[in-house]
Amino acid sequence: MTWLITGGAGYIGAHVVRAMAAAGERVVVLDDLSTGIRDRIPADVPLIRGSAADRGLLDRTLARHAVTGVVHLAAKKQVGESVEKPLHYYRENVSGLTVLLEAAVAAGVRSFLFSSSAAVYGVPDVDLITEETPCAPINPYGETKLAGEWLVRATGRAHSLSTGCLRYFNVAGAAEPELSDTGVFNVIPMFFDRLTRGEAPRIFGDDYPTPDGTCVRDYIHVADLADAHLAVARRLAEQGGPGDLTVNIGRGEGVSVHELADLVGEVTGHRIKPETEPRRPGDAARAVASAARMSEELGWTARLGVRDMVESAWEGWCLRHPEAVTS
Repeated sequence: MTWLITGGAGYIGAHVVRAMAAAGERVVVLDDLSTGIRDRIPADVPLIRGSAADRGLLDRTLARHAVTGVVHLAAKKQVGESVEKPLHYYRENVSGLTVLLEAAVAAGVRSFLFSSSAAVYGVPDVDLITEETPCAPINPYGETKLAGEWLVRATGRAHSLSTGCLRYFNVAGAAEPELSDTGVFNVIPMFFDRLTRGEAPRIFGDDYPTPDGTCVRDYIHVADLADAHLAVARRLAEQGGPGDLTVNIGRGEGVSVHELADLVGEVTGHRIKPETEPRRPGDAARAVASAARMSEELGWTARLGVRDMVESAWEGWCLRHPEAVTS
């Protein structure tokens, strides 16, 4: 197998590239570097700079590298931005996926792994979210991920591809400091950013029906997520024919925002009491995955805990923000 990994220079993508390459898989990266970083890609892994929606580039790349499988991670992924720019998100995440699938089918690709999201579920009122929990996304980002799943599965059925959709929950941590997330869009780097500036972390809402009143979430270490991509990609390659595997990627354990803030303070040494602000629209009280299907189907379970995520994320943050160590 040779795998084309779109978005492979991104935060999650770079971890997937390294995990698959380290396991002996042949990989090629396609990334426009709009948010990805070239230095994240190992020197011996080919990098093609360009868009996953560029049909000519896709045709040349798939043929030149004899690609037999695709791992598609390239996408726009900011929820708030998707509300402001729905047309942009549908064009990038759905129309772009259509072009990629057309090229994959024309090139005879047999396996297609789609990076989806727990955002497809919306805000279900359940203790554990299973793959059978009804999907009801509440923002354009989640809608594009659900539409992407539909498109991937339909293409698989029509053209005898083996397909997989990974619905992952809250991703955090870093396998190496240089691979850490550079954005400040998720809760852990948002806490780091406030603490580095000597400001109190913000918690949005403390009156939810949870043990401490704050939202409860399922966090997955990005290194575990990368290993899950490898496991599913290999299953698809072994399958060698039509069929779909849709799985949650999480730990099956909930951590409240207040508990996370306490852990961040302990790890960083910046023990500043969080400030509570009003709830944000659309935040579910609890969103925790059932990870049973991945365990039963592939024998895969997450190995790393939330402390590992916070500690490794902090190392990466300090690498890029040395002032955080002395502030």
